[in-house]
Amino acid sequence: MIVIKYSIPRGWIQYDPVKITSALTEAKAAVLSLKTIPYQKRWVETLQQIELKREVAGTSRIEGAEFTERELDAALRETPEQLRTRSQRQARAAVRAYRWISEIPPDRPVDEILIREIHRKIVTGADDDHCQPGEPRGSDQDVIFGTPQHRGADGGEECRHCLSDLARALQHEFCEHDPLIQALAAHYHLAAMHPFLDGNGRTARALEALLLQRAGLRDSSFIAMSNYYYDEKSSYLATLADTRSAEHDLTPFLNFALKGIALQCQRLLAEIQHEISKELFRNLMYDLFNLLRTPRQRVIAQRQIVILKILLGAESIEWQELMRQLTTTYKRLKNPIKAMVRDVNNLSSLGAISVEEFGERQFRLKVRLEWPTEITETAFFEKLRKLPKAKSHSFLQ
Repeated sequence: MIVIKYSIPRGWIQYDPVKITSALTEAKAAVLSLKTIPYQKRWVETLQQIELKREVAGTSRIEGAEFTERELDAALRETPEQLRTRSQRQARAAVRAYRWISEIPPDRPVDEILIREIHRKIVTGADDDHCQPGEPRGSDQDVIFGTPQHRGADGGEECRHCLSDLARALQHEFCEHDPLIQALAAHYHLAAMHPFLDGNGRTARALEALLLQRAGLRDSSFIAMSNYYYDEKSSYLATLADTRSAEHDLTPFLNFALKGIALQCQRLLAEIQHEISKELFRNLMYDLFNLLRTPRQRVIAQRQIVILKILLGAESIEWQELMRQLTTTYKRLKNPIKAMVRDVNNLSSLGAISVEEFGERQFRLKVRLEWPTEITETAFFEKLRKLPKAKSHSFLQ
């Protein structure tokens, strides 16, 4: 069986600039779009928690760890003593590492001490029963990994030498290249040399995340590249193998990973734009309903605002579940169900929500986020005047 042996590169960053031009341009444009879009801090804090979960799930699952969403949530919430599986402990350690990375001052050099500390946080409490945290492999600790099989740097002196050389290159040779390329090259080389007994892939992807933060993907725009690598696991492993086989020609891996940066930025951008649409809807909702003047109109409007707030939170909800959540709001009315139906029907007639029938007397409701682009104050009051009477129309009929 042929095993591809790791060799110390003649140059740490080798690639064909022409062949990556398109992918690099697209990635940089996506990063710029993400950096310049306006946002509210509370949206981003929520989205960043989602991205962190995606990152942790991706980086762990690439290594073969499989867990349900509930198990992942438990790993992020429970104490180390409560975690039953190695996968959960790895997930918790990864969360700790990524949160620590997000707080590293931007002027702290990415040196060997920092790389070792990333590894220490990645494996402590998860894999330290067989891997010494932060310590390169010893002379009798060689590793073979990947498909086709690759052998990392020889354990002992060569392993330590490679790690030290990479750390020095990060502060010198790497600086001559685009920051996105620096992040991806660091990922590749750390994974290729496999300096540690375990946790190399997770450490490489965490180092990449740190360097991507310094390339502009920070605070409002942390992206879960490990989620992309997991979704494209076969291509991810294949391009890493191709790059090692071609004596560290980074071109195939850069093209693959730059595409991932663009895709992940575009996905996060779409999620932020979705939050902007919800905020525009929320503002219009209050602006228009607060213009209603009669006491009866205001009471009905307050109930309808409750409905819209529920739908903005859930975005899509079945009628039975909506009725359950509205119980408290409507319980004082003589006929609560009739009032709920009337209010939902009126919101549908105004164009604020859509009602979809997906089974016999089964309905799914959702807000129409395009409503603010369709309605004006004049049109709103005109539609109000034309609303059907309580007994004349119902989405349930």
